[in-house]
Amino acid sequence: MAHALGFTDEDLRRLAGARSYERGLGYLSAVSRLEIDETAITAAVDGTDCYEVELTEDGDGRVTGRCDCPYGQEGNFCKHCVAVGLTALGRAESVPQQRSAAASRTRLLDTWLESRTREELLALVREHLADDRDLRRRLELRAATAGEDTGIVRERILSLLDTRPFARYGYVEYADARAYGQQAAEAVTALRALTVSGRASDAVEVAREALSALGRTYGEIDDSDGLIGDVATGLAEAHLEACLDARPDPVQTADWLVTHLLDDLNDATDIDLFDYHEVLGEPGLARTRELVVAAWRANPKGWAEKYLMERLLKADGGSLDALIAVHAADLAPNGHTHLVIAKELETAGRPPEALEWAERGLREADPERGPDGELVAFVCERYARTGRLADVVTLRRDLLRARPTLAAYQDLRTAARTAGTWQASELKRAREVLRALGTPKTGRWYGGSVLVDALMDDGDLDTAWQAAIDGYADQRQWLALADRIRGRRPADALTVYLRGIEPLRKQTGDSTYERMTELLLSARACHRALGTEAEFATYLAALRADQKRKRKLTARLDQHGL
Repeated sequence: MAHALGFTDEDLRRLAGARSYERGLGYLSAVSRLEIDETAITAAVDGTDCYEVELTEDGDGRVTGRCDCPYGQEGNFCKHCVAVGLTALGRAESVPQQRSAAASRTRLLDTWLESRTREELLALVREHLADDRDLRRRLELRAATAGEDTGIVRERILSLLDTRPFARYGYVEYADARAYGQQAAEAVTALRALTVSGRASDAVEVAREALSALGRTYGEIDDSDGLIGDVATGLAEAHLEACLDARPDPVQTADWLVTHLLDDLNDATDIDLFDYHEVLGEPGLARTRELVVAAWRANPKGWAEKYLMERLLKADGGSLDALIAVHAADLAPNGHTHLVIAKELETAGRPPEALEWAERGLREADPERGPDGELVAFVCERYARTGRLADVVTLRRDLLRARPTLAAYQDLRTAARTAGTWQASELKRAREVLRALGTPKTGRWYGGSVLVDALMDDGDLDTAWQAAIDGYADQRQWLALADRIRGRRPADALTVYLRGIEPLRKQTGDSTYERMTELLLSARACHRALGTEAEFATYLAALRADQKRKRKLTARLDQHGL
């Protein structure tokens, strides 16, 4: 049954973000060749070039977008996608009819194909094979898997995974990754066809080569959409299916599995050793244990070795202390491994030891990096459970002194309020810590001072304004403060907006024009609050005259009534 669009205006705004959404509004008139079929919406959008856009809805109505503009090729839901989505929403009443027509065309095509004779269909296929090299390759592979020559199948599968035809400067960029992924997916289909055709043993060997081939090149592919990761998963599943059918030598299978899982090239796949439990049997599992233990002892700090050892112990029901020993052999400098151990101990009903490990993690954390935030939260929660609120405050205070950030300030504020000591002592103490860092020009922090951000977060805007005057604010913070105080101190806010506009006069580009427009709108609001609209009109006229050669800026100002 035909259905209407499953997404809304708000969905488009969420996917694109405020900026791209607003820009998309300006491209509604640039949308052409809009087509709506059963699951997809396609269109062209005239921008710097003519861009092709495709929106796709899944069964739950969630929409994804693809566009061949530079921003869209980076995986973003761009302004062109927004324009197409909004245009489709504007024609929502006709969507069921269009989708019904698309479904009718599909049924008509199916009926027509079914009515053709074998000779007519062969002629049709051959006609298209002459013009479509990709289709020819896919059908050649299907023919090879139905034959007896495994060498041909192997060669075709490995050629499907070859990235060189898609690589620019040795790298498969996002714009080419989809086409490569579609081609590589044919390798999975071919492997499964080998197994189904009774040649599972051949499929096992070819799948292993395919996994290694993809592993070698995966790091050279922009897989932002996860398409190549899906292919890797498909290859791994095809290998397991072939193993379950062919039942290869369990010891040799164990050797390959452990070697593959310890190899850095395994990053592309997500093979779980114990999915092969049935294939390995007891002989293979015994060999697996032998290899994993030996690998871990040789390199206890290796990520893969450690992970496999953990899986082995958990699968075999090994002792918790043995598992802790594996973790303890490689303690992360931020205390995260201490937290892992603490959670294991707590799950096992050993909370005192769990807290000891967590506290040890805090003590041993690298002073430069600081402790893992989750570890800190773990300790604070255990302190709070037992009424040790003062200890929570002390810990949060020490962390603020060690790494003064807005998040650390907020955490201390929450803890001190719970303990009833925020207004009494901690607030003044915390602000003194932040003030002692110095101004953005003299301190060691980037992005403005934590002091101003903390004061704004407290809602103490007058103190924040004074701190800004004292030199603690950067441009971002000045503007944020101006936005916050504009309602009651429009003259002060106006000064900030006008100061922000001046350097933009000498700059060009869409982002500059957008920022200038935003500041002018804010300045106009201040003048209206002050009753000085005539003064703003004079200022704006002078600015437009000065910037008259910037046509895009003029158009944007006109669009916003400036």
